[in-house]
Amino acid sequence: MATQVVMPKLSPTMEEGQLSRWLKKEGDKVSMGEPLAEIDTDKATMEMQALSNGVLRKILINEGESAPLGQPIAIIGEADEDISELLKHAQAAKPEKSAAAPARLPSDTAPAVEVHTSKDQREQTKSPISTVSEDGRKTEETAAGGRVLISPIAARMAADAGISLSALRGSGPSGRIVKRDVEEAIGSKAKPAALRAVTSTRGAARQAVYEPSAYRDEPLSEMRRTIARRLVTSLGPVPHFFLTTEIDMERAADLRRSLNEIDPELKVSINDVIIKVVAAALIQHPQVNASFRDKTLRYYEHADIGVAVATENGLITPIIRSADLKSLSDIAIEARELATRARARKLKPEEYTGATFSVSNLGMFGIDEFTAVINPPEGAILAIGAMAPKPVARDNQLVIRQTMRVTMSCDHRVVDGAVGAQFLQTFKKILENPLYLFV
Repeated sequence: MATQVVMPKLSPTMEEGQLSRWLKKEGDKVSMGEPLAEIDTDKATMEMQALSNGVLRKILINEGESAPLGQPIAIIGEADEDISELLKHAQAAKPEKSAAAPARLPSDTAPAVEVHTSKDQREQTKSPISTVSEDGRKTEETAAGGRVLISPIAARMAADAGISLSALRGSGPSGRIVKRDVEEAIGSKAKPAALRAVTSTRGAARQAVYEPSAYRDEPLSEMRRTIARRLVTSLGPVPHFFLTTEIDMERAADLRRSLNEIDPELKVSINDVIIKVVAAALIQHPQVNASFRDKTLRYYEHADIGVAVATENGLITPIIRSADLKSLSDIAIEARELATRARARKLKPEEYTGATFSVSNLGMFGIDEFTAVINPPEGAILAIGAMAPKPVARDNQLVIRQTMRVTMSCDHRVVDGAVGAQFLQTFKKILENPLYLFV
């Protein structure tokens, strides 16, 4: 019996998914439990498994398109089975597009990006570009019309390589520029031509310096959409207040250096030391290791520390579970492994949801001090600035010490000012005297 494949809920915060890649094509046999497609959720790329046996009869959304939870995205049935009724139901269940929304093109990668060019840039190319009008009819228009169809990854590659879009001819559907077109342009044979095209545009670019800049629109990734939604529900509804302190990091730096000299493979970072110290301070101040619920405050027995990791799609916070019970070496190994998988979008939902407290470190970018936005329902987050040498007064003498500024963002519904200050006081005391960790 034919069945619909619907967009599954692959993470606790997922509201819709983007079809990253079909692992099967129409006409392929599929078995229950076999990977059917890769789905980009709000945090990771995950495999969707087939829930029935049969043949993949119909794919209902293309790679790169998004669908809300529960929307039919494919049909599995027997090879000779009539699926016309299921197709009608699937079409009826599909959300209607806005009349102003451009029609999507079939693709083997991602939705096309319209690149709008300035007047002088448009005049530099007259080659026809295939596109699709809003009523779905295929038309031909020249680059003078100001629209170029290009996939997001091809657009990024072209921008990074400094290749003018006018030097490219699309080989994708409807004349769309795809990844292989850019790869050919930056290859050994195409590179001289591409460079000549770039050079030829410099004079026109100088003349167009006062014209509106060219731009391109790229569809939001599921991660970026979720970040936008969560920020709206955090900074506004959550009553933030901020506490800042400066910490002498000389002894913490000495501890890290000594540990890495004993075991060079360990590669303990200052951030690993901070995570361990945060966990120890949270156990001493359970009022901070808490989250706000509608009618209750939830206090946690262990410190599950979310560690902010920047990826090309946005910020994600893999979690060091029970960091209060783990050694510095365990934390260093786990943090490094989680960060690697976070950047590869290979984290499982339970590895990035449910932290009790978060740490965001921008010190490696030379940022001295900043404030971080709380990730609800957590009660607080700690923003870590750069560790740098600074002249400070010690025993009535001016000396150079490694210092670091940290700012704690608190949810006032969970953490009072005095409680937050006491937590920071303990955090500072342990970090300035890290032997407390071993007592």
